[in-house]
Amino acid sequence: MIFENFSNSERERLAPYFTNVDEPVFALVNLPETVKGAMFARYSRYPGTLRRMFLDEFADDLDGGTTRAFDGVEGDRAAKLYERIFLGYGDDSVAQLGGAHVACEWVSNVLTKVLQRGRLAAYLEQSTRYIAYDSPMPGGGYRYHRDPELGPEYERAMDKLFDTYSALLPRVMAWVAANYPAAEGDDEAAHQRAVKAKSLDLLRGLLPAASLSHMGMFASGQAYESLLLHLAASPLPEARECGDRMLAQLQRVIPSFVQRVDKPDRGGRWVEYLAAQRAAGERWASRLGVGEPADEADSGPSVRLIGHHGDERKLAAALLFESGAGSERRIADAVDALDSAQLTELLADLAGDRENRRHRPGRGYEALRYRFEIVSDYGAFRDLQRHRMLTVQWQALTPALGAELPDELDRADASDDFRTALEVSRVEYERLRDAGLERRCS
Repeated sequence: MIFENFSNSERERLAPYFTNVDEPVFALVNLPETVKGAMFARYSRYPGTLRRMFLDEFADDLDGGTTRAFDGVEGDRAAKLYERIFLGYGDDSVAQLGGAHVACEWVSNVLTKVLQRGRLAAYLEQSTRYIAYDSPMPGGGYRYHRDPELGPEYERAMDKLFDTYSALLPRVMAWVAANYPAAEGDDEAAHQRAVKAKSLDLLRGLLPAASLSHMGMFASGQAYESLLLHLAASPLPEARECGDRMLAQLQRVIPSFVQRVDKPDRGGRWVEYLAAQRAAGERWASRLGVGEPADEADSGPSVRLIGHHGDERKLAAALLFESGAGSERRIADAVDALDSAQLTELLADLAGDRENRRHRPGRGYEALRYRFEIVSDYGAFRDLQRHRMLTVQWQALTPALGAELPDELDRADASDDFRTALEVSRVEYERLRDAGLERRCS
C-alpha cells in the first residue's frame, strides 16, 4: 500500500534524510537535531505528513542537500520556529524533541554524581568495579582531581591512598584466586576476569571521591538546559567549569536548545534562584542546629523505613485497575472482600514468574510510596543513586559516618593497610573542611 505519492525528484530529496519514503513508520537521519525538533514541533499545526512538511518548509534551508557537522547549521526555518515557540512562548516541551551525545572525561566521581542527578537522560560511567586505578594518567600521576588551592597536603594524601590501592591489588587478587578457584571446565580467561572484578570490588572503597572517571550521556535539549543551569549554580568549581565546556559544545550541535542558558534575563535569573535556594537551605539547617553531623550514636551502616503510603490491598487494587472497568473504589471494595490467602494468591499471580529484574510487573506498584534513610558505603550509594525509578536525595559526602570494610580483606591480610588509608582520607578531609576548602572538593 502506498500512503503518499512523491515524484522522483522529491524522492531524491527525501532519501538522504528518511529511512523509508513509502512506509508510514520511518526514522529521521542525517539531520541537525534542531531541524528534527522543529519539524516535530510544527507537526501539531501542519495538516500534511512529516515528509511533505520537510519538502514544503525545511528542505531548502539545508546546505545543498547535506549537513555540516559542528558548525551550528540548523536551517533558518528551524531556528526561527524555535525562537518563536521556545523563547517567545516558553514551550519547554519543544526542547524534548531533539538531543545530543556528550562525553565528559577526566571528571571526578563527585562531579559524575552532579551530572547524573537530573536523572532524565541516559548515562554510562566508567566503573571502578572493572577498571583498575593503579596505572598513571597519560600526563603522569594517579587518576585524581587536582586543584592548586587544595594545597600540597591534599596531593600527598591522595598519593598515599592510591599507593595503598596499587600495593594491595596484586595481593588481594592472589588471595581471591586461591580462595575462589575455577570450577572444573571453566574457561581460564573468564575466571581471571572474575578474579580481577572481585578484587577491584573489594578495594574500590579505598578510592577517593576525587578519583577521575569518564562518562557519556545522551539527553534531550530540555534535560541539558536544566543540567547546565544546575552546574552554573553549583558551589563546586569543577562543576561550573564542566558546565561552561559543555555549553560551548552543545552550542555547536544543538544551539537553539540551549540558547536561554547564557541569557542574563533567562538562564542568569534561574542560576540566581538556584543559588538562593541552596543558601536558604544551608541557613535554615544551621539555624535549626542540623547543619553538622550528629554524634556517633547515629553513625554506621543502616537502613530505616521513615514512612510509607499504601498497603497490599491498595497495591492489588492499583494492579487490577487497568484490567477492570469502572471506578477504582469499586475495584478496591472487591479487593477488600478477599481474605488473606486470596490476597496473597492475587498478588503472586499478578506479579507473575519474574526471571530477572527487567521483568517489571506493572505501574500499579507505583501506587505505593516508601521513604528509606540509608547509610551505606560509597559503592552502595552509587548503585542506588543511578536508579532512575527512585527519587534520591543525599547529603554531603563526608567521613563522619565511617566506612565499611569488606570481611574478605581481613582474611586476605589487607585490612590494616585499608584502615590506615581510610584514616589518611579522614584527616585530609578535616583539614580541608577547617581551611574552608570543603566546597572545592565536595
